[in-house]
Amino acid sequence: MYCYTCASDEQHRRLSAEEKVWLKNRTGRKSVEEFFMCTAPDCRNLRTGFNKHPFDPVIRVPLPD
Repeated sequence: MYCYTCASDEQHRRLSAEEKVWLKNRTGRKSVEEFFMCTAPDCRNLRTGFNKHPFDPVIRVPLPD
């Protein structure tokens, strides 16, 4: 998938259960099943399957503790 912040095609993955809870709290959305996270080093940008840039400003998933 294309990553808006990397400006290139990068590997993405679905969010983990903890990341989904974080995103729900961050955005107030009831469902975040459509989001994918860029797995490029130091990126962690979010996108959906159809929308490359769903948030302005960009939301990045924090690193796990």
